[in-house]
Amino acid sequence: MIVRRNLRFIHILHYTWVQILYYILLSTGIVLLNEYVDTIEFNIPSYTIAALGTALAIFLGFKNNHAYDRWWEARKIWGLMVNYSRAWTRQVTTLITTLEGEDDHSVRELQKRMVYRHIAFVNALRVFLREKLSYNKLPVNELVEEENTYRDARPFLGPEEYRQFVSKDNPPNFLLQLQGEDLAEAFRRGWLSDYRLIKLEETLVDFNDIQGMSERIKNTPLPRQYTFFSRVFVAIHCTLLPMVFVADLGWMAIPISVVVSFVFLALDMIGERTEDPFENKLEDTPLTALSLTIETNLREQLKESKDNFPKKYSPERGVVL
Repeated sequence: MIVRRNLRFIHILHYTWVQILYYILLSTGIVLLNEYVDTIEFNIPSYTIAALGTALAIFLGFKNNHAYDRWWEARKIWGLMVNYSRAWTRQVTTLITTLEGEDDHSVRELQKRMVYRHIAFVNALRVFLREKLSYNKLPVNELVEEENTYRDARPFLGPEEYRQFVSKDNPPNFLLQLQGEDLAEAFRRGWLSDYRLIKLEETLVDFNDIQGMSERIKNTPLPRQYTFFSRVFVAIHCTLLPMVFVADLGWMAIPISVVVSFVFLALDMIGERTEDPFENKLEDTPLTALSLTIETNLREQLKESKDNFPKKYSPERGVVL
């Protein structure tokens, strides 16, 4: 997620330089042909490009609205993750209690294990969602990326749990299964009543829902016809621009065509780079920052020393991931 108020020009140029270079060369070529080749004359009526531009602007606006809806839904889902994580820790530490006269050491160990396992679940889901899918890859290297590895969950799991965890097809779901098994064991040992077990299980179901909603966004891209045709229509529109402008503007058609083309290019790229919020890009939902927030909050609820808290996330180049 970009937090800098003003976007850096180097960031913009990194993702658009190929298209901008094309528009510059195209506009220059059109002007040279019009000026020095007598047999070629560009006389396309301006109302044709105006009609196309109007339709294209409406189409891009529709696409970008849906792309933003996907991004905002992802942020709301992970906002729920923060809230439910705090609630889970409170429930685990207050509802799981020992029987009268029983030493509470085993219960405290269970509480810590379940809270730590949840921190591992949050990190695992982040990594799981950021795994690259072939149909979501963009043909450009990202300027800022987070390391995406399940090693971030290792400090919060036992050696055997971690070994099984990394071998699973869906590691986050495996951790939720372990949480459910621990709840069942706590119930059998009398540390949970029926009602308290149901409440804790409901919170686990909420985490299942959060994972499922995130996977729905991840695995269901914006219909490709919107992305494909917006790219095609922008290319057609921007290719025609210098052919329309050159008759009236001459050499000034070059900068004006490039500027107008960049506007439509930017509108198209905003939607394309926003529609998939779990791809480890500049514009993504800040999963790493949210994971660190959750870890800090949960460790504080366990009354751990602040020396054990993770370092506060600092934006890199105006970007929070």
